[in-house]
Amino acid sequence: MLQIIEDVLDQLTFLEPLADSLQAVIGQYLQQGGSLAKSAKDALNGVWFEHPLHPAMTDIPIGAWTCATALDFASAGNPNLAAGADALIGLGCVGAVGAALTGAADWQDTYGKERRTGLAHALLNSGALGLFLMSLSLRKSGKRPAGIMASMAGYSMVLVSSYLGGDLVFRLGTQVNRNAWVEAPEDWTPAAADGDLAEGKMIKGEANGIPILLVRQNGRLYAMADTCPHAGGPLNEGTLEGRSVICPWHGSQFDLADGSIMHGPATVPPPLFETRTNDGQIEIRRKQAV
Repeated sequence: MLQIIEDVLDQLTFLEPLADSLQAVIGQYLQQGGSLAKSAKDALNGVWFEHPLHPAMTDIPIGAWTCATALDFASAGNPNLAAGADALIGLGCVGAVGAALTGAADWQDTYGKERRTGLAHALLNSGALGLFLMSLSLRKSGKRPAGIMASMAGYSMVLVSSYLGGDLVFRLGTQVNRNAWVEAPEDWTPAAADGDLAEGKMIKGEANGIPILLVRQNGRLYAMADTCPHAGGPLNEGTLEGRSVICPWHGSQFDLADGSIMHGPATVPPPLFETRTNDGQIEIRRKQAV
């Protein structure tokens, strides 16, 4: 099934120029919106939630529409069940708006196969939403059988789209924490020569095979995983701004002292390390619990 879906996506050549146009439009709005737009995108990405928000939001329409479909099958001759199905379809349509907004925020920072699959996922969901809205209208106008057919078609589209959503996360790794399997050294481990790190600069070190971002500011050493947890960007190639580093790929911003996220799209902080200098080496170890 996966190969069939990939073959179909490869045939949809219009997805690439459409994706370019959509990302350009969203990017323009974000740029024009300034700090307010950036804060809104952080909220939609789920920075405050400490977890991508989109998966949680999708539970609302999928759950509501699944229950509505079950009630439609059971509602023959039962007006109460029929009314419940209609109400759930309406709830699902409202929830789908939130799912779409959070999904668009995540999709804006994708590229390549992730971007193409994500756009197909969004188009299917948009089509499903249109069918459920049509179903709701038909039901309210007394054409319930036609409304049920429309919602069944919409639910079929949701199932295919859900498969693509799972593909995005579990096969392509979209929004998966890139540091989830980092095993930080418990003992002091050399990461770089002390002389290689000048004041106000940052370099990439390495300890036990783990890329380490090292920064010296005002005589203090900072160390965190060099891999951005959002999409794997190299933080050492980013920008220092005050006591923070900005990822060069998608602009996630982290406080060097505590790793807290100042701006997304990252929703989990990178691992932090304790530092010391010893025999001309900068050594790091896993941050000890207080």
